[in-house]
Amino acid sequence: MSSAASARGPERTGYSVTDDAPLYAISVAAQLAGLHPQTLRQYDRLGLVTPTRVGGRNRLYSANDVARLCEIADLSSQGLSLEGIRRILELQEEVRILRSRLEEFHREKSSTSLVVWRPQRHR
Repeated sequence: MSSAASARGPERTGYSVTDDAPLYAISVAAQLAGLHPQTLRQYDRLGLVTPTRVGGRNRLYSANDVARLCEIADLSSQGLSLEGIRRILELQEEVRILRSRLEEFHREKSSTSLVVWRPQRHR
């Protein structure tokens, strides 16, 4: 990519890059996370990380996947088992969902909009 194209950014080129966009091959993702590619394959088999499959075979990892791999590596270095790590990640996701629901509840509760309800008349 030319320097002019990179200066335009993803918005101007028509591409949208998000943290969930599958960008990295397994070797690059492993290097970014400081892990061996075989470790990433094991984490995929165990469901700790779920990269996007391209062509049904090749794994592509997003920035979020790499961040998750780093978190897994950190928890593992602290002595947690893979099953313990899986459970922690599961609970973190549950907390994230519950916080999102709570924020939605607070937005609805503090809303100043007027809700009009008309019961259906039976004929």
